[in-house]
Amino acid sequence: MHVTVKLFALIREKAGTDTLALDLPHGADLKQVVEAIRHQQPALEPYLDNLRFSIDMDFVEADTTLHDGDEVVLIPPVSGGYECSASRQNP
Repeated sequence: MHVTVKLFALIREKAGTDTLALDLPHGADLKQVVEAIRHQQPALEPYLDNLRFSIDMDFVEADTTLHDGDEVVLIPPVSGGYECSASRQNP
């Protein structure tokens, strides 16, 4: 079966692309997606154990079974933002 994998943030930068196409056996789950990416994109290895997953815009767990044509989104941990000036203490 064929699935499309969308990459965001740091993993998109490290992969040099925002989309991967994978051919997987029928009945594959997200763990198999991660293993296929380990082989296809070795530069992503340090980031693959801390991902959230979405299939067709719904958050799912790593043992979720895929279907032909699914769009899988890999979401790495994010941090940052900004400090609102109203919440800062004046020296």
